[in-house]
Amino acid sequence: MTYEKIIPRARLGFIIPTSNRMVEPQVQRYMPQGVVPHFTRIGMTNKHKAPLEQQMPKMAAAAEALSESKMNAIILQCTGTSMSGGLDTEKVVIEAMEKASGVPCSTAASSLTSAFRALNAKKLVFVSETKQPDHEHKLKYLREAGYDIVADKAVGLAGSDEYCTMPPKLWFDTTVALKNNDADAYFISCANIHSIDVIEELEKVLNKPVITSNQAAIWKSLRLAGIYDAVPGLGHLLRHDSKAGGAIAAE
Repeated sequence: MTYEKIIPRARLGFIIPTSNRMVEPQVQRYMPQGVVPHFTRIGMTNKHKAPLEQQMPKMAAAAEALSESKMNAIILQCTGTSMSGGLDTEKVVIEAMEKASGVPCSTAASSLTSAFRALNAKKLVFVSETKQPDHEHKLKYLREAGYDIVADKAVGLAGSDEYCTMPPKLWFDTTVALKNNDADAYFISCANIHSIDVIEELEKVLNKPVITSNQAAIWKSLRLAGIYDAVPGLGHLLRHDSKAGGAIAAE
C-alpha cells in the first residue's frame, strides 16, 4: 500500500522571550491552512535583559535549534529587544541567525520596518506598552531607521503581566485618541499585547493601515517563506501584496 506524505506548505520558526504569552496563540490563530508555526523560548526580557550584542549567541543557537525541524523562515519576536541595539547591531543579529540556521531570518524590528516600506509609510503614529524610558529607546530606533513620528504615546504599563492582560479596547482607545491626518500608518508596539484584535476596527476608524508587532511578524515570516496568502482579520498589510496560491515548501 502506498501512503501519501503529509507535507506542509511551510514551517515557520519564532524565537520568543520566556515571559511572552501572546505570540504563540496569536500566530497559531492566524496561520494560513497548511502553514505550521514552531516556537522556542529564550530569556531576553525582565531578569534576562542585557545588551543585544551579549544576547546574540543564544539567539543564534535558538535559530540553529529550530532549523533542525526544517524551518523555511525564522523570526526573533521581541520588539524592544530587537530594537535595543540600533540598526547595525540588529543587522548583525540577523546575519548570525541566518548563518546558524541556513534559512532566511528576521527580527520583530526588521519585520516592522519591512512592513512600513511595503506600505510606503514614512510618517507614523507610534504607541508602545512601556514606560517612557523604554519608549524612548524604541523612538530612537524608529528615527534612526528614517521614520517621522508625528504623534506618540507610552502607555506606561508595569511589565509582562500587565502587557498580556490589558484588553484590546485599551489599544483601540489609545490609538484613536492619537488620530493624526499627517500619518501614513499607525504602529502599536509589543509582541505581548492584545492589539492584534483591533486592527480591522482601527483601520475603519482611522482610514490608514495599522501595524502591530505580531501582525508584522506573521506577514514577514510568510513572505520570507514564499507564502502570499491574504489573511483575514489582519488588516491592509496582509492583503496589499497577496497573490493566489503560494509556494510549496519542500519537507
